[in-house]
Amino acid sequence: MKQISKMYINGEFYTPHGTEVIDIINPANQQVIGRAVLADEQDTIRAIESAKKAFESFSTSTKEERLQYLQRLHDAVMDRVEDLKEATIEEYGATPQRALWSNRYAAETFLYFKDVLADFNFEERVGKSKVVSTPIGVTAILTAWNSNAGSVCVKLAAAVAAGCTTVIKPSELSILQTRVLMECFDKAGLPAGVINVINGRGETLGPVLSTHPDIAKVTFTGSTAVGKIIARNALESMKRLTLEMSGKSPNIILDDADLATAVPLAVNTCFQNNGQACVAASRLIVPEKLLPEIKERIVEFVRGLKVGLPSDEKTDIGPLINQKQYDRIQHYIRSGIEEGAELLIGGEGKPEGFSEGYFVKPTVFANVTPDMTIAREEIFGPVLSILTYRTEEEAIRMANDTIYGLQAYISSSDVERANNIARKINAGRVLINTMHHDPLAPFGGFRQSGIGREGGIYGIKEQLEPKAILS
Repeated sequence: MKQISKMYINGEFYTPHGTEVIDIINPANQQVIGRAVLADEQDTIRAIESAKKAFESFSTSTKEERLQYLQRLHDAVMDRVEDLKEATIEEYGATPQRALWSNRYAAETFLYFKDVLADFNFEERVGKSKVVSTPIGVTAILTAWNSNAGSVCVKLAAAVAAGCTTVIKPSELSILQTRVLMECFDKAGLPAGVINVINGRGETLGPVLSTHPDIAKVTFTGSTAVGKIIARNALESMKRLTLEMSGKSPNIILDDADLATAVPLAVNTCFQNNGQACVAASRLIVPEKLLPEIKERIVEFVRGLKVGLPSDEKTDIGPLINQKQYDRIQHYIRSGIEEGAELLIGGEGKPEGFSEGYFVKPTVFANVTPDMTIAREEIFGPVLSILTYRTEEEAIRMANDTIYGLQAYISSSDVERANNIARKINAGRVLINTMHHDPLAPFGGFRQSGIGREGGIYGIKEQLEPKAILS
């Protein structure tokens, strides 16, 4: 039984003032594998004070010093990648492949920002002025449970590169992973107070971080509903915001696409990370004339996927994070059936052979109409909805018929045609014939998928305020 009872504040592992204890549950078998003490409001204020004090000197650190810090953070996280992988499998239920990739990416993020920082100019001439980019201040980092290390590190790397100090509040569903990260950050040896990490409930710590006058910026990954609460809280003190929120990503298969590759890609873009991904392509928009063939290919491909224990290297889809997520997915599957969508494969209940654990059946619906609940709301599980179109213009309208706009996908054998369509899609990213992630490109959403951008030079600029000096 693992016991987590420390936070990381001011360069030290700290016993929190908070006393609430929560169970850590393995989603594959629903067994309690640990317990953790959560921080309270008093601990949050202590972390903010630590970051504020550290900002006085860290904001004046040199670029060369921060380049070294980013390298050390990379090295420290990379040294613990296997530990992070095991924690992600055990606590989250990720497949081994996903757990390894996501945590290696978290470590590599520091090197991407190191490369960008090396060529970044903090001063430039504009007109008759000198424009100086200055660190924004103490940054609160709030992250979701579906990609703990990656989400924390991409935000932290940008803050460190810019010269900002941080208070990090990961999801309380990621405490085992967070403990490893805290140990990595301590080993990296940055000045005390630059990185502070507190475990706690969002409803308890979030209001403090989003209203405290000494927090200059909030960068958040999570649901649109929570992002709106943060934005409202931050308004009074005009905090700067980067909000990476929900999505309902469309995937358009054009009539010239190679279905032998487009169909597996379509399923994988939806079912990635056990379907628990804000960028999941849960709306598959296909030519009406190709629907019969696409349905046949999808059923065959999904039938070949292995739902299994996350410890099994052959597993394609593991369990969901907890009972709440399991119940959520069951609700959406029932909704699809009740609203008249055609159930191709999957459905309610657990897969055969699974009596325990938060496993769901990978599910695909066809003949979904744009007004159905499963076509409009973010599901956050392995549930794919197939819609049909007759003209290219209709496909574009259907793709844009959403309150979200985080990511979109297009499959086509004509890249120029796909690029022309991509320009008409309202999304922060459009991927053509790929699931590739570019860490140097901006990541963030249109409309209710977010505010601001992460990644590369765009992420660093979000941590800076431009100051014009005239003489």
